[in-house]
Amino acid sequence: MPEATESRVVSLATGTIELRWSDVTHRGRRRENNQDAVLSAFPLFVVADGMGGHIGGEIASSRAIERLSAAVGDGDISPESIERALEQAVSDIASHTETTDDGTGTTVTGVYLDLSGDEPTWVTLNIGDSRVYLFRDGALAQVTTDHSVVQELISAGRLTPEEAENHPYGNVITRAVGPSDGVVPDYVRLEVLDGDRFVVCSDGLTKELTDYGILHFLLQHDDPTEAVDAMLEAALENGGRDNVTIIVVNVTRTGSSPDTDTAVISTTRAVD
Repeated sequence: MPEATESRVVSLATGTIELRWSDVTHRGRRRENNQDAVLSAFPLFVVADGMGGHIGGEIASSRAIERLSAAVGDGDISPESIERALEQAVSDIASHTETTDDGTGTTVTGVYLDLSGDEPTWVTLNIGDSRVYLFRDGALAQVTTDHSVVQELISAGRLTPEEAENHPYGNVITRAVGPSDGVVPDYVRLEVLDGDRFVVCSDGLTKELTDYGILHFLLQHDDPTEAVDAMLEAALENGGRDNVTIIVVNVTRTGSSPDTDTAVISTTRAVD
């Protein structure tokens, strides 16, 4: 079960930003071990969903999270520091030749608060099919785009989202942090608005809960710990077929804030 909700207040020239967050990770009901790993350390919130036989997936996800945690400790979170950390994780994974192979890897998906510019912004990052959702103005939107076979089929118009739910290739991802490939995440930059809430989760949640289900529990539970606890319980009750990892981050902003006409300010970098 999740620990108590954590919080952090950031002072700005025009006001403050308060973040409140909680996370949980669970083996699920059908898996022998938990290959997910989670990092909730201001200003970075990341979920890693490992894959690979034996303990390969655990190694991949834990090394990615450990390298990103070290970057947080260094006080420099940016696309450049994130990519350096992931390059180091690739080397770490490759060094475990007895337990990893070409099928070993991990998703890395999350969001961080960027205070380096004149105006604070959020930046989401994504490799794989874990997800970042944004709850804003009473609605829930998926910010990240899955790197998966079924998403490519949906984007090509060859598959509907409904058909994708039970597709035999539903677990096949097209991008991961693994022992042989250095992969650059997709990034999306977002405004920091009062009342926003983020959900970062592995597909162990989205296999068991629809977007409407996630929205339901956000509306039912304002406290991040209560929200992640309720989502986890529902995912387990619905089958718990995979490891489940969830982060919920609440945003309170005082003082002036940017124009709210659009949620996405810019895309900082995209993979070719």
